[in-house]
Amino acid sequence: MNTKKIIYIFCALVVMALAVYGIYLYRTIFASNTQFAASEVYVTIPSGASYEQAKAAVAPFVDDLDKFEQVAQKKSYSTRKDKAGRFLIKKGMNSNEIVNALRQNIPVKLSFNNQERLENFAGRIGAQLEADSLSVLNACLDPQFLAQNGLNKNNVLSIFIPNSYEFFWNTSAEVFRDKMLKEYHKFWTKARLEQAKKLQLNPEEVIALASIVHKETVKADERPVVAGVYLNRLQKGIKLEADPTVIYAVKAVSNDFNQVIKRVLYKDLETNSLYNTYKFNGLPPGPIAMPDISAIDAVLNPAQHNYIYFCASVTRFGYHEFAVTAAQHEVNRHKYVAWVSAQGIKR
Repeated sequence: MNTKKIIYIFCALVVMALAVYGIYLYRTIFASNTQFAASEVYVTIPSGASYEQAKAAVAPFVDDLDKFEQVAQKKSYSTRKDKAGRFLIKKGMNSNEIVNALRQNIPVKLSFNNQERLENFAGRIGAQLEADSLSVLNACLDPQFLAQNGLNKNNVLSIFIPNSYEFFWNTSAEVFRDKMLKEYHKFWTKARLEQAKKLQLNPEEVIALASIVHKETVKADERPVVAGVYLNRLQKGIKLEADPTVIYAVKAVSNDFNQVIKRVLYKDLETNSLYNTYKFNGLPPGPIAMPDISAIDAVLNPAQHNYIYFCASVTRFGYHEFAVTAAQHEVNRHKYVAWVSAQGIKR
């Protein structure tokens, strides 16, 4: 056999070997390796997860786990220390792309509003982050944290301003709490602090009042008027006598926040709770709900008027009728009571 023929055969074998290797690489690395119907899925891998745990989290969405493993080992993902997070895998990704995706922690767009208590809020956060509701609750009620920031268990809900925020899914409860505190301080700009000072209120007191305004009316254009009524009462030393605080007090005393109360009864006004502003002067010890920003700004920028009373309107549903004197208010109140009775609302 001559030299040229040997070289030709050798080259042919090399080409064949490269072709086989190329097919192997394609099938292992570059061929689609997903198995799910949706266009994309999110995979969460817990903090401190081992490679085996990470692999188990990905397995339901991977067509050939052996191929994924080969690439994961070649790219040193299997020895990566921090694997925790929330990761996006798109339909049709190959093993190489899946491994790359597992290096890119995708933030959660976290949102919350209208939470009635800290417990409800913790549950809302626990449903969106790795930290469970109990760890969030414990972080917020940590005695050292409360003392350092001049807070207490009644008003700590004040520091969580309803909005949309970005957090990594594996953010700890403590890191979440501390970041929200920073956002709270950012919210309280110099202008807002000056407005609060003019009203002789601190930020936590503003939010406690805003929570009442928030519960009284969903109409953003009416909130400054309602805020003005309560501020007039505070300035004159008159009890706030806010029905939403009575409802909160009844729920708190009975330890049943699932009950629905549409009508405040005379017996409810005697509920022995500091949240009952019919029984106790001044503001409640903390917010009765998580007020949105429009309610907070309504308190900081109240309408200027002489109204002392208001009652739900029976002609402009969702709005209220305002009064300067008790006699005017009685007329409005009787109209409302008659309407409620006609609707058959007993509780």
